[in-house]
Amino acid sequence: MDSSETLELRCADAWPAVTVDKIGDWRLRAAGGFTGRANSALAVGDPGVPVESALTAVCDFAHAHGIPPVAHTVVGSANERAIAAAGWVPNTGHAAGHLVSVLTGPLGTGADEVPVLAAPTAGWWELTVGREEPTDAERHVLTTGEIGYAVAEVMGVTAGAVRAAVVDDVLHIARLAVRPGYRRRGLASALMAACGPWAAERGAARAVLQVAVDNAGALAFYDRLGFTEHHRYRYWVPGPRACEDRSL
Repeated sequence: MDSSETLELRCADAWPAVTVDKIGDWRLRAAGGFTGRANSALAVGDPGVPVESALTAVCDFAHAHGIPPVAHTVVGSANERAIAAAGWVPNTGHAAGHLVSVLTGPLGTGADEVPVLAAPTAGWWELTVGREEPTDAERHVLTTGEIGYAVAEVMGVTAGAVRAAVVDDVLHIARLAVRPGYRRRGLASALMAACGPWAAERGAARAVLQVAVDNAGALAFYDRLGFTEHHRYRYWVPGPRACEDRSL
């Protein structure tokens, strides 16, 4: 695998689906519909069968788990070209953006005012998933692995939160959120900085995160922190008659 595919696997390990199956190197993932990354087939490496047969397995897995069939590819890869040739199309209807920039950058240097906790608080959940009690799928994806939960408190209010996950030498950053009334106070930068020492203690040497390419504000923020684009990924869905449900 090339470096982009290897990094995609690290990111997948940092964002574990509830159910995972494999066809060759491809990972078939389901998590009750919580995020595209945990509910798509990660099409990296060799599926071990013709791509058309692999896509049939993707469809069958998705139908069995009650989720739409979706393939997640590295932009410009041989797998992406083969999936397009099989009649699949970019998932332009994906609400969070079907084309995503994977950014890498340095670890933060620390922020004393922001602790990285071993377990999520009710306020952390409320900011990152929209409620104080997560679904079973949300809890699985967000708490499985070597995880830290950075929380910025202001006068007893959880004003900011982020999830940090370490896989091998990579810190994976996700769910960065600042409450609207507390933005433009440097909390996002402090949250990012706080994750650095925590991750370094656990063997991380670099950070990675994913941002939709049309999220100009987030891209500008991470650019200021020294992040650059490593590669892009894209979601694909079956075109007309490309994914029949044989269980019907």
